[in-house]
Amino acid sequence: MTDAEQQIILEHTRITPVPLVPEVRLYLAEQLVPLWQATEWRAAAPQPPPFWAFAWPGSIVLARYMLDAPDTVQAKRVLDFGSGSGLAAIAAALAGAAEVVACDMDPLAAVAARLNCALNAVEVNYVLGDCVAQPYEWNVILAGDVCYEREPAEATIAWLRMQASRGALVLLADPGRHYAPVDGLELLQTYEVPVLKELESTDMKRTRLWRMVG
Repeated sequence: MTDAEQQIILEHTRITPVPLVPEVRLYLAEQLVPLWQATEWRAAAPQPPPFWAFAWPGSIVLARYMLDAPDTVQAKRVLDFGSGSGLAAIAAALAGAAEVVACDMDPLAAVAARLNCALNAVEVNYVLGDCVAQPYEWNVILAGDVCYEREPAEATIAWLRMQASRGALVLLADPGRHYAPVDGLELLQTYEVPVLKELESTDMKRTRLWRMVG
């Protein structure tokens, strides 16, 4: 974590309670474009959108569910897959997980997640890269908003199904993304989640929490 990476986050976000999960505060952006432009200016090259700077409905639902039902993760090894801001990982730690690992492909997401963990006084380990290749065994796997693009979504869902078949509790939270699975799921809860209109073209997003059936 470099000073420049921290500074770009601190300059373009503010500490904000998470909608539906006021127990957790995060460094969140209020607009997408200014932060995106800043990351590209810093890198002097095109950069992916800074999705880590927002609390996405899938992660919000996962966090709310774990804090309401902490026995879901208590004393268990938990992976937050595609963790972004680290919201679900933080909630798992607050709910009493024995070990929490957050995983994301974006290096700035790792920086943001570490800042957010420190803000909420929890300890979370971080894996930068494709955690599908990591040789760990998890008791619980959290996947929120991971079905944006067809090929990555197909690979992710196949891996999550494999993890469920070996006995892991796989929780998939999705607000109706195009490439979300439609079978092999057990509905646990449905939430109405406040969202940023710039990102979702609406103020509320109905988001379902599923258990993936092994």
